[in-house]
Formats: sequence, structure tokens, C-alpha cells
Amino acid sequence: MAAVRRSRAIIQRARRNTPTSSVQMVRSPRRRAHGVNERRWAAALARKPIAASLMAIMARLALQHIPGSPARGPCYPCRMARSTVRFWFSIIVIPTFLVVAVLGYFAWRQSVPGVRAILEPVPRWIGVKTPLAVDLHAVRGGVRSVEIRLKQGPARVVLTKQAFTGPESSAQRIELVINGGTLGLREGGAVLEVRARDGFWRPIRVDDKPVASIPVTLDFTPPSVEVVSATRYWAKGGGGLVVVRSRGASRVAVGVGPLSFRAYPAGPPDSNLHVAIVALPWNYEVGTPIAAIAQDEAGNTTTRNVAVEVKGRRFRSDVIDVKDDFLERKLPELLPERGGVIPRDQLLEAFLTVNRDRRKQAEETKRTLAAKTQPRPLWDGVFLQPRNTKVFSNFAETRTYRYHGREVDTQVHFGYDLAAVRHGPVPAANAGVVVFAGPLSIYGNTVIVDHGLGLQTLYAHLSTIGVKEGDQVRQEQELGRSGDSGLAMGDHLHFEVLIGGISVTPVEWWDARWIRDHIGRPLREASLLLIESIMPELAKEQAAPPPRRRRAAAVPPRSQPTTKTESP
Repeated sequence: MAAVRRSRAIIQRARRNTPTSSVQMVRSPRRRAHGVNERRWAAALARKPIAASLMAIMARLALQHIPGSPARGPCYPCRMARSTVRFWFSIIVIPTFLVVAVLGYFAWRQSVPGVRAILEPVPRWIGVKTPLAVDLHAVRGGVRSVEIRLKQGPARVVLTKQAFTGPESSAQRIELVINGGTLGLREGGAVLEVRARDGFWRPIRVDDKPVASIPVTLDFTPPSVEVVSATRYWAKGGGGLVVVRSRGASRVAVGVGPLSFRAYPAGPPDSNLHVAIVALPWNYEVGTPIAAIAQDEAGNTTTRNVAVEVKGRRFRSDVIDVKDDFLERKLPELLPERGGVIPRDQLLEAFLTVNRDRRKQAEETKRTLAAKTQPRPLWDGVFLQPRNTKVFSNFAETRTYRYHGREVDTQVHFGYDLAAVRHGPVPAANAGVVVFAGPLSIYGNTVIVDHGLGLQTLYAHLSTIGVKEGDQVRQEQELGRSGDSGLAMGDHLHFEVLIGGISVTPVEWWDARWIRDHIGRPLREASLLLIESIMPELAKEQAAPPPRRRRAAAVPPRSQPTTKTESP
């Protein structure tokens, strides 16, 4: 009520001291008609003290604009009203703002992502020895700790637990080998969990949850592998065949040192037989193990040695003089990025780039194309050498290159160089599928034909190509014409035989007897009918009765002289 009385007193004083014109304006009929009854106004304000205080302030502010009004001076009630507003402002608005700001700050901290774990490749199986690599990335605070464990039902096995106390780092890499056989878990399903935390503070901890959870299968039983048959006699730079029986394996291969040659399923599915055509490289060292390898999805591996006898073989060497005019003619074709013309003082450097780097790239391409082979033999019988061709260079020939009388490089020549007539036809050595047709670095225009089981033939330095990738070709079908493309010094055919991308001597595959003994016989011993043309000969040989032993000649009496002969 005091606020109401103060408001009414202010209005009355203003009316008494207001000029006549102003009073008349206030009491004009129009204004009075739309005015508010003072008694009702006072009664309403009496019921609402806070509203009365606010209205007193508004009246004070309004009367300050009327000339001569006493409201222009200091007003104690107005000051009290303003204090009341400031009080409520400090009690409600400021704390509300502070609470919202603090909650927003906490919400931002909580929203910052935690540590992220990347497993590449993602493991699906855990075997006896399974390598695992985990990359950890933290957005803020750096990676501080990590724990990797396997969970199977109620069992928990910690594989590794590390804390990083050094300088803050946003990335960490964990590498370990899981020894599955020593974990004490049973074979079957499990969950691989990665738990990690960073150094960034959050209101609610998130490091109690795994940052990666991957279902895996535990398999500790290695596959079985057995060598059924194999080529008995091998030679450096040559090939052979191995038949193995394996159960429970996802991949079967035959290893020669660091090299691996895949074995492909053969025969009835329940026989579990696999066939691999294997190459011994030209630089094979006697004593390097040759073994059949079976591996399952979990990485469990079983190895069995293959009993063979390896014969040594010598390879020729040659010296090639490189001329400037030859380099000026060939290098722009092989190094188009150099603009077409190479200065004479840069010819040697450019030649070494081609002879070393480009040659290496071509060998890698041949290895890559070996993966395009068919899992069954597409060829049948002996491979054919082009008719009426003369051999100019042999397989695994060590070539020394001389430039201006100085030895500048040494490389090994893979394959045979064959020549007959200029731009002569180049036939397919056997039936197969074209897996490459086009330029191939130092080999120029090249065609590679796949004959299945990792066996391929290469035809290089062609002037024209008459087939395309994916074409099926028959034996002696023309693939193109001979030429001097690539790093060739004259018109000829460069011919190679490849096993798993490794070059071997073509002479063995041009020999029907070698194919029968080294390829057909192991297949026959394993009861596999894969190459029909050599099976009848083997069957006849097996069915033929053994030759009779000749009776030893009677020892002549001592009185009769004997004649002794020597082989030349």
C-alpha cells in the first residue's frame, strides 16, 4: 500500500505544479474518455505491490518530461524501485547465465571424441601366432594408455597394457604377436577389445568403454599337408611339379626360399589334392629348402619338405657395346617424359635409367601378371618353338654393357632371342588366354599368354600386335609380328617361359620327353588326369613289361685272348 500511496502522491503533486495548458491537455474530454479511473487503478496496484513499484518508476520517468514537474528532482521511491530491479536481476539473470555457460562448457568437453583405434587389416581369426597392429589417434590430450584384451564369455585375457608417460603424442602404434595357444581359451567365438584413454578431462569418463570391439574366431589347430608326388630331378633355372594333399587349409603353396608358388585344387573335391608348378630361379643356391606349405584362415601353418635333387647349370656371358646412335634412336621412345631429344652428355645416364630402373619395373609387372593365371591347365602337350628361327641369345646370359670402351652396367638376360625373317609371324607356343598385350618398358610391344597353373609365355619386341587382352588363342595362332621395339638392337623375337612370374629356360618346355617325365609322371603317380596328351604315353610305359636281362657272356678260356673297348 505504501507504493500505491507514493504513486498517487507523485501524480497529485505533478497536477498542482503543472502549467494550465498541460492540465487542460490531461483533462480534455478526449483524454478523459480514454483515461483510467484512479480509484480502480489504485485498487489494482494495491493487490500487486511489485507492479505498483514498477508503475511508480514509470510515472516518475514520464513526469520528468513535463516542464516544471517536481519529478525532475531526486526521488527516493524511484531509487528504491531501481534497487529492487537490480536485486532481482542479480538473483535470477546472472546466476542463470553462469549456469548455462558452465553447462555449455561441460557439454563441449564431453562432446570431444575420445581415442580412435584403427586395425588394418581387421582380424577375423586368432591362431597359434597371429600378428596384430593397432593405430591409436587422439583428438585432444594425446594418447595416455591402452589395453588390448580378448573376451570369451566370463573369461578376460589381457594381451597387452601400456601407459605412455612421455611427451604428449596424438598418435601411437601398438604391434604385438598373439600366442593363441597359451591364452587358456577354447576354440570358437570371442571378442577382441581395445580400450584407450587420452589426457583430455571430461565430466563423465569414457575410457571405461572399448574404443574398438571386433568379433573373432579362435582356431589353434594347424592344417594338415602331405607331399604326394613331385618331380625328382630339378635344375637351376628350370621347373618342376609338386602334388600335395592338404585338409583344413585356405591356401596351399610350395616355397623355394623366399619365393612362393601357389598350389591349385585338382581332382575330386574329397581328394584334397593340390598341384603346383614350381620354378627354380637361375641364381638358386643349392641347399635352399623346397617345401610344401599349408595355411588356414587363422594363420596356422604346416610345412613339409619336398625331397628333390637339384643339378647345377652353367650360363653363358656376353659383352654388348652400346653406341651413341643406338641410344639416340631408342631412348626417346623409352623415356618420353624427357621431351624427345636427349643431349649426348646425358645419354649414358638415360641409358642406365632404362637398363636398371625400367628393367626392374618390367620384372615387377611380370610378377603382378602372374596372379591372372587360371586354376587349371589350358595347354596340352609340348610347347613349340617358332619355325625356322635361329637362337641369338640364351637364357640367363650375363651381359656386360660397354660404353665408349668402358664397362658401365651388368644385367641378366631372361629368355631366348630368336630371329628368322624381318617382321616374321610370331605364333603362340601353346593354347591359352592373353593376359597382356601392349608396350612393356624395355620389352617394347609385348604379348603374355597364360596357360594355367601359373605357367605363362612372353613374346617381346614385336612390331605389331594381333591380339588383345582376354583373347583365347590356340597353339601356333599368330600373336603378332617380330620387330625391334623396346631396347632391341635388331628385328627378333624375345621369348620367355614364366612360372609364377619367374623366368625359366624355354628349352625344357620345348622338349616332349622332359614334359612327360617332369610334369606328367608326378601327375600319374597322384592319379590325376590333367594333361591328356602325355597320359597315354605314360600308360604305355607303365604297362610295358620290363626288359629282359641278358645273360652274361661266358668267360672265355685263358688260352683265348679277349678284346677290350673304350667309350670315346
